[in-house]
Amino acid sequence: MHEKRVGKAYLRELFASLALYTVLLIAAIRWGRPMEDGLARTLVLLSPMMGFGAALWVIARHFGRIDEYMRMRLLENVALAAAITAGLSFSYGFLETAGYPKLSMFTVWCVLCGAVILVQLVRKLLDR
Repeated sequence: MHEKRVGKAYLRELFASLALYTVLLIAAIRWGRPMEDGLARTLVLLSPMMGFGAALWVIARHFGRIDEYMRMRLLENVALAAAITAGLSFSYGFLETAGYPKLSMFTVWCVLCGAVILVQLVRKLLDR
């Protein structure tokens, strides 16, 4: 019962922070890109990070709410995903020296998120 309640609160808070991020990202792209260089433009372009910071806060709160087993399991999944991401990033770095196109740093974040999801799904299937 506690885990379901905590899980629902986590998802609600996480989606709210991601919605804030999305709104700020759209606004930053729409109004920040055409602005002249300067402090105001920099602040507008960095404004989506408020949503990102909110998401980090939500994740940290979630770690505090869950029991020790779930915390350990989630941290293991994130650690495995980080290792996968590091391996892929280094591998692609070597490929860039061979002429492959340079990728944005945004790609690393997307790979990490995908790796976390993949690790969680694989471990869940293996635990059956």
